[in-house]
Amino acid sequence: MATVLVTGANRGLGLEFVEQLVARGDVVIATARRGSRIVTGALDALCDASDNLDVLNLDMRDDASIAAFPREVDGRAIDILINNAGVYGPRGAAFGELGGEPWAEVMRVNCIAPMLLTQALLPNLRLGSQRKLAFITSKMGSVADNRGGGSYIYRSSKSALNAAVKSLSVDLADEGFVSVLLHPGWVQTDMGGPNALIDANTSVSGMLRVIDGAGQAESGKFVAYDGAEIPW
Repeated sequence: MATVLVTGANRGLGLEFVEQLVARGDVVIATARRGSRIVTGALDALCDASDNLDVLNLDMRDDASIAAFPREVDGRAIDILINNAGVYGPRGAAFGELGGEPWAEVMRVNCIAPMLLTQALLPNLRLGSQRKLAFITSKMGSVADNRGGGSYIYRSSKSALNAAVKSLSVDLADEGFVSVLLHPGWVQTDMGGPNALIDANTSVSGMLRVIDGAGQAESGKFVAYDGAEIPW
């Protein structure tokens, strides 16, 4: 049994992570952003029905919220951190129509925020027995695999995350941390849409197998939910 913290847990892959982790008996700390258009009903219902789940407020768009969050988990050991929260950004942002503010917002949520949160929670993670850091990225962040062009904002945010986590895997290796970058596949969620190839259950169960089996040899790698390594 592990203590696992999952960000962006109110819907999609995050909610699926929470459901599967709770079902297998792990202690789960789920975070979500309250208010706005974010729906937390399913997560709250799961919390009411589960003894091993806490739901805490965290806004990954807000540096102050991230900086204050360690007080919510003061002294708790965290074995696994799953940085899942992310956004796609404006869908129609083709070259010639790009804007700085939307680009900066996506970069903040997808790359900067997970790194700041990991940094803030490092004392809790050092108390954990597994010391595993999982970051949900995307194959669209692969430079070598980019044959379709477009999606400038989302692609660049995930490429930046990949580079940051690769450095993290090197810097924390001496402390026994394992850092993995996970491509969830094209998943039937609000972001992936109804025409995606796999459902959330398939994606998350695969990613959990990767996380569970990851050791120092896998740290710093960019892999898909089925364990296949993805080119940078």
